[in-house]
Amino acid sequence: MSGPNPSLDAEIGQWREFLRRRQAIHAVDIDELEDHLRAQIDGLIETGLDEDEAFLVAVKRIGQLDAVSREFARVHSERLWKQLVIAGDDTASLPKDAAVAFALAVVAALLVKAPMLFGWSFETHEMAYARNAGLFVLPLLAGYFLWKRTAWASLNRLTASFVTGLLVINLYPFADASDTGVLAVLHLPVALWLLVGIAHAGGRWGDVCGRMNFVRFSGELAIYYALIALGGGVLIGFMMMLFQAIGIDAEPFLQNWLLPCGAAGAVLVAAWLVEAKQSVIENMAPVLTRLFTPMFALLLIAFLIALVVTGRGLDMERELLIGFDLLLIVVLGLLLYAISARDPMQSAGWFDIAQITLLLAALAIDLVALSAMLARIGEMGLTPNRVAALGLNFVLLVNLAESARRYLAFQRGQRPFADLERWQTGYLPVYALWAAFVVAVLPLLFGFR
Repeated sequence: MSGPNPSLDAEIGQWREFLRRRQAIHAVDIDELEDHLRAQIDGLIETGLDEDEAFLVAVKRIGQLDAVSREFARVHSERLWKQLVIAGDDTASLPKDAAVAFALAVVAALLVKAPMLFGWSFETHEMAYARNAGLFVLPLLAGYFLWKRTAWASLNRLTASFVTGLLVINLYPFADASDTGVLAVLHLPVALWLLVGIAHAGGRWGDVCGRMNFVRFSGELAIYYALIALGGGVLIGFMMMLFQAIGIDAEPFLQNWLLPCGAAGAVLVAAWLVEAKQSVIENMAPVLTRLFTPMFALLLIAFLIALVVTGRGLDMERELLIGFDLLLIVVLGLLLYAISARDPMQSAGWFDIAQITLLLAALAIDLVALSAMLARIGEMGLTPNRVAALGLNFVLLVNLAESARRYLAFQRGQRPFADLERWQTGYLPVYALWAAFVVAVLPLLFGFR
């Protein structure tokens, strides 16, 4: 083929979306089927068929989608939600990917405690633990996906990137509680998360579908992790009660072992749950976005009205800066997750209007925050926190503005929805690059203070 055809890509995207809704079929299986489909299409085009004809014939050759779904249900029955942990009957063994994920969870828990061998403790080396928090878990998570996708071609590149992050965060001479040190702690996991995304995509990071699958995975992981944390909180409460009843103080064990090791290991367990039991969360997450998108839109509109009516300026203290940035990130998260769950061929509706309203309100708030921030910098000068906040807000501003423009064009029928998908997923590395700048370059510019 001479190059990617938007019309053909849209047809394949619709085919993927239909197939993805079959509960028994895993995302990796869909990737494999798409590879076969594209190979069939290329072969048929070489015989003289046009792209539309080749697509229809290739889909028919691969098989009816419902029949494929039933076949995957028969072969991969351990992936169904009703069989939560053990596949098959009571004598069946733990699935291989589950065994690997739980083994890596144990390794993550041990890595959290490994610094104790060098005399480090949570109390005396709190900042050192904070710097390495992401490095205890995220390289293992990336390794899990490399193993699961058999995408070992990325191993050397990802290993070098993780090692670079490890060296920068530990060898830079950050002063105790320095602004640049705190910023590096907050931004390093963001940069490392992109590396996890490359591993998760399994060689398909260059495709919109590969990046969108990672967006979907990230949202589902957050939901599963929150559910595990809630269950863990109940467990901890009962543990404290039971041991207190017999005069044993379980708090040291809780603080030194259960909480840090459990928090690290739960990431791997949640990732396995997302990979193995997708159908329930895939139905839950779109409902959550449809519920909270109008609510956040109303909140932001009410705030803008109050801002205009009262005539008050924004208080640009560090805590409020962080709060505003988190709010804008949540807005973009709602947008991204709604996009990932939407049929790109569906026509515009009321929910798209709610999304556009939310985007425009967030864009207005970002502009107000930026103007207040620039005024404060002009009055009091640059600090590491202000540079980091200013850069992030500019990154968010570009994303919000272009997303709003493309969404409005889709609403008017001027652009396909896939155009918005390409923009959003293609912009993800910008956040990782800015986070890497804050971790590696900003401390040098401000002398690590």
